Amino acid sequence: MIMFLIRKILWATATLAVASVLVFATLEIIPGDPAQVMLGINATDEAIAALRQDLGLNKPVLERYFSWIFGMLQGDFGNSYTYSVPVNELVADRITISLPLALLSLLLSTVIAIPLGLYSASRRGSLADTSIMALSQVGIAIPNFWLALLLVYFLAIWLQLVPAGGFPGWDAGFVVALKSLLLPTISLALPQAAILSRITRSALLETLGEDYIRTARAKGLSTGATIWKHGMRNAMIPVLTILGLQFAYLLAGTIIIENVFYLPGLGRLVFQAISLRDLIVVESVVMMLVATIIVINLIVDLAYLWVDPRLRHRSA
Repeated sequence: MIMFLIRKILWATATLAVASVLVFATLEIIPGDPAQVMLGINATDEAIAALRQDLGLNKPVLERYFSWIFGMLQGDFGNSYTYSVPVNELVADRITISLPLALLSLLLSTVIAIPLGLYSASRRGSLADTSIMALSQVGIAIPNFWLALLLVYFLAIWLQLVPAGGFPGWDAGFVVALKSLLLPTISLALPQAAILSRITRSALLETLGEDYIRTARAKGLSTGATIWKHGMRNAMIPVLTILGLQFAYLLAGTIIIENVFYLPGLGRLVFQAISLRDLIVVESVVMMLVATIIVINLIVDLAYLWVDPRLRHRSA
């Protein structure tokens, strides 16, 4: 177990190092000068040069890279070129929207998908199974931004049940803030639920074909008890894998949805920073997201050991 953790931590450290190089190098080769963007097309060369010096953009590439890395290791992500405030403050302000949105979407997706996948697998080949799989295929095919627009039209404009966009802030009240996140949550959750339900069904069907399942049934165990006591736990590894990937996607990949609903979250912050060539914000937020994804993957790997005791002996 200890060696397993050490290997995972070393692998995570190497992944972060490679990711930092790729992120920094990618943004360096993107055309456009942040100082030029900030000052506008009518700025003089002297003004641009002065701003570049003030922002530290005139330093050698390697010096700027290692300065950024050492700063992050000390918890200092630098100051935004555009907003002139620490990146930490920007992220802390935006994460209060993106993190609840990702968690709510994952929760809703799981609550919908797991029961549907179980029900579909237990009635393989039936009309219910076919219907659920057909609906899941539609859910996978529909882009989440198109689903978001449909939800806005029917629930916000036509029925006027929820706000069409914007976020009033948690200070406006928990219920009011939660209501403004309802449509984005559904828009993100339904496509993910469609994927997760199919994975759950496939994993459970594969497990139900094992010899120990047939032995349990031969001993008189009911279908429901067989699925819950023997089938579901052994089918959880692929399900946990998808859940980990989905949470990472929901946290890091909400740029489109946050722009559709005009939510001031991390996705919109990154979009604005890219538009304004605020490189330090983009670099820092992307690295935070990479680190978050690595931690999530580590948690999923540990969950494997809890779900399947056989893996504990292999990792010892």
